[in-house]
Amino acid sequence: MAYSSLATCMLDLEKHGQLVRIKEEVDPYLEMPAIHLRVHENKGPALFFEHIKGCRFPAISNLFGTLERSRFIFRDTLNHVKALIDLKIDPLGIIKHPFKYLPAAPCALAAQPLKSKLHKPIAYNHCQISDLPQIVHWPMDGGPFITLPQVYTEDIDSPGIWHANLGMYRIQLGGNDYVQNKEIGLHYQLHRGIGVHQTKANAKNWPLKVSIFIGGPPAHTVAAVMPLPEGMSELTFAGALANRRFRYFYDEEGFCISSDADFVITGTVSPHQNKLEGPFGDHLGYYSLKHPFPLMHVHRVYHRRDAIWPFTVVGRPPQEDTSFGALIHELSGTAISHEIPGLHQIHAVDAAGVHPLLFAIGSERYTPYMKEQKPQELLTIANHILGKGQLSLAKYLFIAAKQDDPSLDVHNISAFLEHILERIDFNRDLHFHTQTTIDTLDYSGTDLNTGSKVVFAATGTPKRKLHTELPDQFTLPRPFHAFKLVIPGIIAIEAPSYQNSEETEKQITLLNESLREKNLEGIPLFVLCDDAAFTAASISNFVWVCFTRSNPSHDIHGINSFTKHKHWGCQGPLIIDARMKPHHAPPLVKDPLIERQIDRLGLRGASLYGFI
Repeated sequence: MAYSSLATCMLDLEKHGQLVRIKEEVDPYLEMPAIHLRVHENKGPALFFEHIKGCRFPAISNLFGTLERSRFIFRDTLNHVKALIDLKIDPLGIIKHPFKYLPAAPCALAAQPLKSKLHKPIAYNHCQISDLPQIVHWPMDGGPFITLPQVYTEDIDSPGIWHANLGMYRIQLGGNDYVQNKEIGLHYQLHRGIGVHQTKANAKNWPLKVSIFIGGPPAHTVAAVMPLPEGMSELTFAGALANRRFRYFYDEEGFCISSDADFVITGTVSPHQNKLEGPFGDHLGYYSLKHPFPLMHVHRVYHRRDAIWPFTVVGRPPQEDTSFGALIHELSGTAISHEIPGLHQIHAVDAAGVHPLLFAIGSERYTPYMKEQKPQELLTIANHILGKGQLSLAKYLFIAAKQDDPSLDVHNISAFLEHILERIDFNRDLHFHTQTTIDTLDYSGTDLNTGSKVVFAATGTPKRKLHTELPDQFTLPRPFHAFKLVIPGIIAIEAPSYQNSEETEKQITLLNESLREKNLEGIPLFVLCDDAAFTAASISNFVWVCFTRSNPSHDIHGINSFTKHKHWGCQGPLIIDARMKPHHAPPLVKDPLIERQIDRLGLRGASLYGFI
């Protein structure tokens, strides 16, 4: 179904029982997000908040809360857009299978943006930033944020919509030192297209014009987060997925306006003008702290007469952005595999916050004549992955060879880790990248955007059989006393709270002296943590703790470790120190008072609520 607006999508979901109206007045400070989190956790419907305290606009959330609902929203175009992406990868496909791609033709025609003839359609009115829903998501957040913006910028050397960038970068509407209604914060991270545009504007000492679209057809929101093949515009993708051309015009000040958006904020970012943005509860499950980010001077705020404010809440995965990721994988899952020779599968592990942990399966074909296989082509593929767009933000990359187990699946976290640990040689198969870039939101490194990476590459027949239970009479020296088996081959060890690197070295030395003579071949990985029971309670807990709280160059140790010709390895088990460190950002914790309010809301028989 081709939605012309967010409102038509909302009504369609309501008609099919996939949306609930919340008629009670709800506070945008923590309460709305808390309701969203509770309903999303229970795989509930989309939510339409009719009455927001202190705001005249309604809001919608959990629109993409399940993959099934996303498929429903795009039920008429999903397969056609997949076909168009396949054609972008392999243009000869239309010659080989012309009838297969024929149904996609209407979507291809809808991909071309359409400039409105009217200079300013009468559908838009004006308001101020303070009139918008002031949604504060987590108790320590620095202010209200837009969490589903479509941020539009143009290349000043090649102006116009064909060289524009549409991305989703969070926007802080108030708080901190922002001047109310005149200034907002624009947070964008590494490897984002807007950075190229701002760099060019700065070089000429020109302000960069920015248009922030909020709402509109759901396809526009998906387009803003879609990692597209080189040369494919987000706006053409938005038109194809919506089966409706992206409509736009330019206002009197020369800002691009989406004709179908519910809200549009226009403004400029002047060269080298920053203000502190944050904190903000983010998708790794921690707060991203205050840092200087571009300051946007607000020119105008447009809104439709029937405008609806879309929002989501991010936090420790899985959240609504998990469904975004699943939809993106359905649409373009094969694209990266075609762009990197020898790569068969790749998966950014959502439970670990996406960028901290990446699984991949590649070919190992360099020396098939050798009896003993070792990672060679896998290392070439790994280097390619770590040089590819946002994949380059991966901190831990585990890569296996397809021929060792053709049934291996990167989405089965436990089985994939076991496969690697059965085969890896810690003398040889760890490859570090130090003093490099990592995800802006990852505070395990030494500074903002700064940390390290490590590649775990494994191929060949199994070198060890992993223990499926704790070895008999397994003991550890004091102060290590509590430990739990996470999955076969991995033990979580509860350690004293982290103090400093010197104290850690003493603790690792103690472990080394205690374990160096023991036969621990079946347990190749120990993880130091603050709470062994929590860490081992689920595979999701384990990957979240282990890979968000460790910096490979600083926090990987080993029994009988060595450095030879600049290569680090160990002859015994590997140790990852995944304790909270003083420089880490605090984890997200819900407000107990708000949670009790939500409990009472659920008992009032409000329109929801088997989902609260």
